[in-house]
Amino acid sequence: MYAFISGVIDYIDPNGLVVVDNNGIGYNINVSLNTLAGLPSKGEKTKIYTYTHIKEDAFSLFGFSSLSEKNMFIKLIDISGVGPKMALGILSGITTTALAVAVANNDVKSLSSIKGVGKKTAERIILELKEKVDISSSDLVGSNVTVNISSSKEINDAIEALVALGISKNDAIRAVQKASESAKDTNSIITLALRSMA
Repeated sequence: MYAFISGVIDYIDPNGLVVVDNNGIGYNINVSLNTLAGLPSKGEKTKIYTYTHIKEDAFSLFGFSSLSEKNMFIKLIDISGVGPKMALGILSGITTTALAVAVANNDVKSLSSIKGVGKKTAERIILELKEKVDISSSDLVGSNVTVNISSSKEINDAIEALVALGISKNDAIRAVQKASESAKDTNSIITLALRSMA
């Protein structure tokens, strides 16, 4: 129904809900934590690609920072047993790039480590996405594949460590993603992230 919504961010919930004010109408948009981390601050303009999910008792909007994340979401909810909330949880626990690589490499362990995803669900996701996800047309070739997989784990570990220190998940994600541009191992990422927040 809505391809995207542009407007001013009116509210951000660190658990993954954003309210975008578009000409005086506030849209509740559920977003992944990866999308949340890349959004501008409250009061600033943004553009979010959206997917409308309609049920008998609900009308929900799901939002994404990129078309590739939106397309992956649509592929995920086509899988039996994977609803919109689980799909959003998966995209919160792993980047679109890392998910594509995990599927290509039959990496059940990486997928089943995501909260709410068991081994059987991970195996089903890999089986059903195998023919739908093509990494050959992207930049996921050669050494980049290894870097993306390893950095994803380091980034997730660093985020968990900051949250354990009492930092909100939203702030932790922003700080860690910025720090990961200069550092690769978990301890260095945490150190840089804490410095940037000091």
